Amino acid sequence: MKRIAQFFKVDILEWEKENLAKDYDSIILPRRATKGSAGYDFFAVNSFTLNPSETIKIATGIRAKIEDGWVLKIYPRSGLGFKYRLTLNNTVGIIDSDYYYADNQGHIFIKMTNCGDKPLTVEKGKAFAQGVFLEYGITVDDDADSERTGGFGSTDKK
Repeated sequence: MKRIAQFFKVDILEWEKENLAKDYDSIILPRRATKGSAGYDFFAVNSFTLNPSETIKIATGIRAKIEDGWVLKIYPRSGLGFKYRLTLNNTVGIIDSDYYYADNQGHIFIKMTNCGDKPLTVEKGKAFAQGVFLEYGITVDDDADSERTGGFGSTDKK
């Protein structure tokens, strides 16, 4: 298997911007559950309950340094999606390789909605989302030459 990325915590100053400094030591780096797992589990820094039709934005405290030509895709854990109709608000989170260098240190946020009919509770330290690394290609006439400066949604503001 080719090793193409590494997870890190954002630094404490970036974390404090979310008013969560007391929970910094609770950040768990994503990891695979088994050697055959494609997805890296993301863990809740705090417990949360998401009632039907509610939305939550979760600061993970995680950033990912990814080689060029690869992307990290974020999904709800499949069991939670199946049992609770848990969805990401952007359907699939796309973490580009240059996001690591953004002004917010590439801090990965996950925004989810419970589309089901029963409350979902995720305890602190439990996995709630997963990330999968995928290789991608570009067109032969691609001429992108700008560099990212901002965080989420910044690439369409040039």
